[in-house]
Amino acid sequence: MIDKLEFFIALAREEHFGRAAEMSGVTQPTLSAAIKQLEDQLGVMLVKRGSRFQGLTPEGDQVLVWARRIVGDARSMHEEMRAARHGLSGRIRIAAIPTALAMMPKLTTPFREKHPGVTFSILSRTSIEILSLLGNFEVDAGITYLDNEPLGRVTSVPLYSERYQLITAAGNPYSDRPSVSWAEISRLPLCLLTPDMQNRRIIDQHLAEAGGEVRPTLESNSMILLFSHIRTGKWSSIMPLTLAETLGFSEPIRAIPIVGPDAGHSVGMVVAPREPNTPLVSALLDEAIALARDFKAKNKP
Repeated sequence: MIDKLEFFIALAREEHFGRAAEMSGVTQPTLSAAIKQLEDQLGVMLVKRGSRFQGLTPEGDQVLVWARRIVGDARSMHEEMRAARHGLSGRIRIAAIPTALAMMPKLTTPFREKHPGVTFSILSRTSIEILSLLGNFEVDAGITYLDNEPLGRVTSVPLYSERYQLITAAGNPYSDRPSVSWAEISRLPLCLLTPDMQNRRIIDQHLAEAGGEVRPTLESNSMILLFSHIRTGKWSSIMPLTLAETLGFSEPIRAIPIVGPDAGHSVGMVVAPREPNTPLVSALLDEAIALARDFKAKNKP
């Protein structure tokens, strides 16, 4: 039954029998037969029949909710038994927004020092993709914004407040200022993340509220590409304070606080709302809570 439910979850995610079979490591006839057996066992049609995948039936949507819960609980049980026998081990899969990637070592390094049998897989994804990956059991945790756009049903741990700075080279406009306003920045040509990134939507919102408009001369979903352009001394960008501190910008690159207003948005860890959590996720949440305390202590006035 668990295998069949996993195949069903894969089909709902991929919306294609061939891709779902490939992702599940089986042939398409094997996956199709398993779905049919699941329908026979439950006594309802789960998939709209046709020459290709046409979506789930209303009963299929209901079963998908149960399937995710049952498969998640089964995985938690197996992981807990393995931890009881051998200690904490396995792979933790995390998806993070691009602006949070630079702080990930603050989470992963102390965690692995405590649990050397654990390995990590870390993906850079948009906030919307992170929630989808969590819902489909493709990642164990996400690092994303908590207070700007709806999260749905998740368990969250706030880590830090993302605040923003103008990153520019000496000699560029405002490079000699102790601070700069959002209205002033709106007049600059900027290199920014692409609009599918929530960080970009946040920046667009603050610029619009200041009466300006976004004027990107370059857009990319890669922070590395943005950094490389800033380092030429010819480009400017808006980046979170935590990111600028981690990268340690030095002359001739300057990080100038943006005020008017001094905006902040909460970034934290999110996991699927499940009790009990797997041992790996429980330990990761504990590490996130410890990291949040460190951030809070560091930022005390």
